[in-house]
Amino acid sequence: MLKVEPIPAFQDNYIWAIHDGHSAAVVDPGEAAPVLRFLAQHGLALGAIVITHHHGDHQGGVADLLEAHPAGPEGAPVPVIGPAGERIGHRTQAVREGDFVTLRHPAATFRVLDVPGHTAGHVAYTADAAGLPGAGPAVFCGDTLFASGCGRLFEGTPAQMLTSLDKLAALPAETKVYCAHEYTRSNVRFAQAVEPDNADLAAWSARVDALRQADIPTVPTTVGQERAVNPFLRSRDAAVRRAVAGQGGDVSNDAAAFGALRGWKDNFR
Repeated sequence: MLKVEPIPAFQDNYIWAIHDGHSAAVVDPGEAAPVLRFLAQHGLALGAIVITHHHGDHQGGVADLLEAHPAGPEGAPVPVIGPAGERIGHRTQAVREGDFVTLRHPAATFRVLDVPGHTAGHVAYTADAAGLPGAGPAVFCGDTLFASGCGRLFEGTPAQMLTSLDKLAALPAETKVYCAHEYTRSNVRFAQAVEPDNADLAAWSARVDALRQADIPTVPTTVGQERAVNPFLRSRDAAVRRAVAGQGGDVSNDAAAFGALRGWKDNFR
C-alpha cells in the first residue's frame, strides 16, 4: 500500500512524496533540502523524480537530490521523468499524452495527460486505484489545476487551458487532486466573488478557514469537489457567465469567457 504525503517547500509549495515505507518517488521537487529531510526522517530511499513542468520551483532541487542519492534501491541511477515538450534538467524519460510511466520503487503506474496553459508543455500524471495501490485514484497536476483555482497563463492560451481543465474535470469524481501550491484561501475568496450564492462553496470556505487555522493543508481535494466549487471548471455555468459579463468580460464563446474569468482573477485583490 502506498502513501502520498506533502513536503512543504518555499512559502507555499507542496512537493509530493509517494512512498511504500521503503522508497519514495517525489513529484516536483523545487528544492532538495526539505526532501532530503523527509527521506532521512522516514528512512526512505529515493526511487524516482517526477516533474510536471519546467519552472524552477518544480525542478530546482533535482541536481542536489541526485547528488545526494545517485542510485536508487537496486543500484541503478534514479530515473527523472518529465514532459517531452519542455527543458527538464537530468531527465531520463520524456513523456507526453498517452504514455504510461511505470515506477519500480515504489511500484506505481501513471498515465500522462498533456495539460498546456500554465506552460506550453505542462503534463499531469493520473493513476487509478490499481496504479497507485492504497492511494489512488489520483492526479498530480502541478500548476494547472489548484484547489478552487487554476494556474496563470504564462505560456498558453485560454483555449488551451480550458481544454486542459476539461481533461482533468473528466476524471472520476473521487480522483484526488494533488496540486503544487497552497493557494486555496485566496482562490476561495475569488470563487465567492464569482458565485456568492454557491452553497457548496460557502461550506468549503468554512472548511478551508478551519484547516488553515490548524496549519493543515487544504489539499488534496477531489475532482468532484472541484467541479462543485472551482469557477475555472464552471466557466460554462450560467451564473459564472453572468458574473463575468458583469465585469465587462467577453462571454461570446467558451474560450473568451474562460479568458475573461482568468483575467479577472489575475487582477483580483
